[in-house]
Amino acid sequence: MNLNKAILIGRLVIDPELRNTPSGQQVCSFRLATNRIWTDKTGQKQEKAEYHNIVLWRKLAEIASQYLTKGSLVLIEGRLQTRSWQDTSGNKRYRTEIVAERMQLGPRAAGKSVPATKPEETPPQEEIPIIEENEDIDVKDLPF
Repeated sequence: MNLNKAILIGRLVIDPELRNTPSGQQVCSFRLATNRIWTDKTGQKQEKAEYHNIVLWRKLAEIASQYLTKGSLVLIEGRLQTRSWQDTSGNKRYRTEIVAERMQLGPRAAGKSVPATKPEETPPQEEIPIIEENEDIDVKDLPF
């Protein structure tokens, strides 16, 4: 049995780019940043960002272009796919992308539908809890 599955929760690095193929299919692409936070041997918190190329087709592409903007929180579930091509210099180039098969939008405050606020007001942000790998988790603390 084989499995090619990627599940990411992160924030958009750029606004989604919606295009149409010559056959008329919609395709949307953007970059997604995910952060990993851990405590090193000295007790200092460390953080590292990874960047992922995301591709969405048809209806998912349309929804992403309508509701997502730079900074939006989104869950992407899909498969890894590597494309190759020759650049103008004749070098073979590769790009690994996540082709989305499912998408879940984050809180509305992170998307395009945020009402304008006064400069002194900050829209409420939903916090996503961070669970570190080496942390013990008590079943009683789970919210479900």
